[in-house]
Amino acid sequence: MMDTNLLILEDTTPLEVVSQCYKWTIAYKKRGKVMDMNLINPLIISFTDILTQFGFQSVERLDISMIGSTLDYEGVLVHISLVGKLKGAVLIGMSLDSAKHIASKMMMGMIVAEFDSMAQSAISEMGNMVCANACTQFSQVGITGLDISPPLLLMGHEVQAILPVSQTVAINFSVDSLNVNVYVGLLQEDSQK
Repeated sequence: MMDTNLLILEDTTPLEVVSQCYKWTIAYKKRGKVMDMNLINPLIISFTDILTQFGFQSVERLDISMIGSTLDYEGVLVHISLVGKLKGAVLIGMSLDSAKHIASKMMMGMIVAEFDSMAQSAISEMGNMVCANACTQFSQVGITGLDISPPLLLMGHEVQAILPVSQTVAINFSVDSLNVNVYVGLLQEDSQK
């Protein structure tokens, strides 16, 4: 039996994703606040650009799914809020081992045996850089005046985060064979106000 709160798109282009997401937007309108699905492309571009700048050879989007507002997670989450014409949150999640590998790459190959304060800072900064770059990407499509919060790093087992929207887009990436998920829950301010 398929979970009606989880839809998965495989082997699709961004245009196909936007088309499918438009159908989701129609289906979810009765469930409360609805996210414009065009808001995910700047984040996909930013995530890919920033991680390749750190020297990762392969940053591939594996799939995109629609989930509800509650996110159950195990490992490390970086939470960054956006305010301005867009409001909501972006979370970047990974296992503890993946976080150590990414932190090591960001610190020029330094061995990260423990996920200590230096490694935590590196992962937080990665989230900060992705979201700051996304703000630049958004400005290129006319969404200006965005601010981001300092990154909030969450670690643990059976972590639960509740985003301020009724639907969240989950984007699964393979980063040099490491599994990393980007969760996007954003709403665009009504231009009529």
